Amino acid sequence: MIFSSSDIMTPLQLKKLSEHKYNSCGNTLLDPLLQPFWNWLVTKLPLWLAPNLMTISGLIITIVTTLILVYYSPDAQQEPPSWAFLLCAAGLFVYQSLDACDGKQARRTGSSSPLGELFDHGCDSISTVFVSLGICSLRFGKFDVTECQCTIIIAHVISAVFGTNVWLTKVLTFLS
Repeated sequence: MIFSSSDIMTPLQLKKLSEHKYNSCGNTLLDPLLQPFWNWLVTKLPLWLAPNLMTISGLIITIVTTLILVYYSPDAQQEPPSWAFLLCAAGLFVYQSLDACDGKQARRTGSSSPLGELFDHGCDSISTVFVSLGICSLRFGKFDVTECQCTIIIAHVISAVFGTNVWLTKVLTFLS
């Protein structure tokens, strides 16, 4: 059976969908600190750079850097090289920056659309799987996606500098 749009959505729902406008809340702890950087960064991007290209590039970077880390430790039992952690940290930072700027670029170039927003969020979902950020899909208010991404970036850098055994260090021995 073939469905038409009227089988799925009413005319009123289709009208509301076409009128949809994205509203970013940016209500986390780190977003206000990073907004000046992202606002500066988007002004350095060429106007011909398509926002969806930024979105897919960030996703590809996340997938590639994560797969490199998995290659060196497929069962999380081996010590990957330090550079692999740094690569993941850098890749996640690039992804985060592109993700924060793709919508700004779309508005800057007059190319924003509900489909572009859907594409962005779809790529975000795939990226989340690759960097094990399922917790970020929950709404924690002041601690949300940006803070989780920065935490993972810091974890990669710490692993690169001190090795993965740093996570086995007992800090509060009275709790064990």
